[in-house]
Amino acid sequence: MSISPVRKIPTGIPGFDAMAHGGLPEGRTTLVAGSAGAAKTLFASQYLAGGIRDFDESGVFVTFEETPLDLRRNLISLGWDIDAWEQAGKWRFVDASPDPAQDVTLAGAWDFGALMARITRAVEAVDASRVVVDSLGAVFSEFSDSGRVRRELRRLVRALRDLGVTSIMTVERTSEYGDVSRWGVEEFVAEDVVLLRNILEDEAARRTMQILKFRGTTHRKGEFPFAIINDRGIVALPLADSALTDLQSRADRIDSGNDELDAMTGGGPFRDSITLVSGATGTGKTLMVTEFMKGGARNGERCLLFAFEESRAQLIRNAKGWGVDYEQMERDGQLQIVAAYPETASLEEHLVRITDAIRDFEPHRFALDSLSALERASTPRGFRHFVIGITSLLKDRQVTGMYTATTPSLMGGASVTESHISTLTDAIVLLRYVEVLGQVRRAISVLKMRGSAHDHDIREITIDADGMHIGALFTNVDGVLSGAPRQLGPDEVEVVGTQG
Repeated sequence: MSISPVRKIPTGIPGFDAMAHGGLPEGRTTLVAGSAGAAKTLFASQYLAGGIRDFDESGVFVTFEETPLDLRRNLISLGWDIDAWEQAGKWRFVDASPDPAQDVTLAGAWDFGALMARITRAVEAVDASRVVVDSLGAVFSEFSDSGRVRRELRRLVRALRDLGVTSIMTVERTSEYGDVSRWGVEEFVAEDVVLLRNILEDEAARRTMQILKFRGTTHRKGEFPFAIINDRGIVALPLADSALTDLQSRADRIDSGNDELDAMTGGGPFRDSITLVSGATGTGKTLMVTEFMKGGARNGERCLLFAFEESRAQLIRNAKGWGVDYEQMERDGQLQIVAAYPETASLEEHLVRITDAIRDFEPHRFALDSLSALERASTPRGFRHFVIGITSLLKDRQVTGMYTATTPSLMGGASVTESHISTLTDAIVLLRYVEVLGQVRRAISVLKMRGSAHDHDIREITIDADGMHIGALFTNVDGVLSGAPRQLGPDEVEVVGTQG
């Protein structure tokens, strides 16, 4: 007898099917576990909605907790007209929710026979291929004999398999990283388990999902962020589909928008590279982004700019001050600007918005100004997930990227952002203030240029109406990169010159 490999059905949940290498194992029951507020019911509902909307597959929703009326009200905010789907014979409720008018705890000899008969009739009535059971925790709370409940749920799982449907059962957890469920039900639906988490760290919330196991088939390992978006529901955010071994590194270079900077970097950034520009406020980070956008426009490339510290009007005004007309670039279809304050949404929602914009606008260049603003509104792990998500997508699509980060002090020093993501970027450009003979001047240095020789000097920069100008190197100042610059004495300058 030949054994067929495990087939999968797409869920219709954006991003999840990429994590699951195709979707949920067909004909089996998947346990979706999470703490209160982790979006279990939404995940299950979206699975049914995706089947109807995207694949013309009918579904049955068995509810032990919320009433069908409450579910219809909650889900219509996502643009899902459950009433219309019910009338079309695509969605059917089986209401097993408790009656608030009764206060009865059942015990003794009872079974799910009557309930299974109702589920079977509903599946046959709409020719369903998808079933949701939400939530098992409500079942255990209602009935006192938990051992009996487990035995009956085993029967329910076997019956669903016999019906040939692909099912989801939801269950509650007591902690984000503890046991799979508080009731121990994973023992009989342990073939497939998905965990949803809603984590609060340092007053910042972070939602993630993890496929704990799919027996007999593959899936992506690890924990991935997700967001809940109005009119869309859950959007999972796995890394780009291409593995590191699949990505092609390009040797061609692009115009950064500043000829002197291109000379310092050995010919300009590589086409598929990410550059991190780190410096204190006012050192020229946003100007460098502006010149990066200008360089794309003069080469006929589309540029996408996400700004999290300045408004759109400020960006346009400042760019004009440096001789760059952002509004004309937008009219020519060469630029798209998105400006938002970090606190207006979660980091996962910002990531969804950026991902959508990259896929819709298909830019050749992408700039984010600044990462430090986003980091302040997130957790360290969430921030790293965010940067990895954007970076992997840019590299997968061969988009040249530039990020900015703000140092914690005016005179420089390593930024927290820089320490978190320096290994993810291909080039690092440092901008610093330098005090020389009672004057504050600016300095630039290329700290890292992966795959290329580059200038190791620390050079002076000036800024005027024509933009940034990179001049001669500093020869009489020490400690610029450390954030503690000092003027060298005549003897020290002579020693340095001799060693050079």
